[in-house]
Amino acid sequence: MLRGGFSFRNDVLWPRTFIISLAMVLVLGFAHVVAAAEELPREATLPLALANKAAAAAQEKCKQDGYRVSVAIVDRAGVLKVLMRGDGAGPHTTNSSSKKAYTAASLRRPTSEMAELVAKTPALQGLRDIDDKVLILGGGLPIEIGGEVVGAIGVGGAPGGHLDEACAQAGLDSIGAVPKVAPPAGK
Repeated sequence: MLRGGFSFRNDVLWPRTFIISLAMVLVLGFAHVVAAAEELPREATLPLALANKAAAAAQEKCKQDGYRVSVAIVDRAGVLKVLMRGDGAGPHTTNSSSKKAYTAASLRRPTSEMAELVAKTPALQGLRDIDDKVLILGGGLPIEIGGEVVGAIGVGGAPGGHLDEACAQAGLDSIGAVPKVAPPAGK
């Protein structure tokens, strides 16, 4: 026995026991965190490269058709990822394309469908005022890849929502997203 009433053997065992106990607590705690993490939902995300590709394809389609537009891409939550304003596009087109994309992402359906639904059902007019970012006009399409809506595209500036929508569909086609607009007859 050493001075102070401690034996050399207990002084060596106590730190080992403490370290082993601490390691067990950490391992068991980590296993709990891993188990909790496995329960979290998994969501596919729209990569920036695909968002840029879709926006560029939509912009190019409208340019070929003679329309000066803006194209917006949002993620699944409606947060802006890409905004392209074509040469000569009106300043209002950035806002309209962003709102159309937001609306399509939020409602998970084409904005033209919503516009038709609101026009046919007066009781649904309130949908226009549900959020200040909502714009119920044709030209917004959800982006669905692998069975999940990962974002949306909105086009604004062509002389009609159906024309904006055709450009948006070209964007979807360029990245292999699920088509939302039926192709024109004869194609």
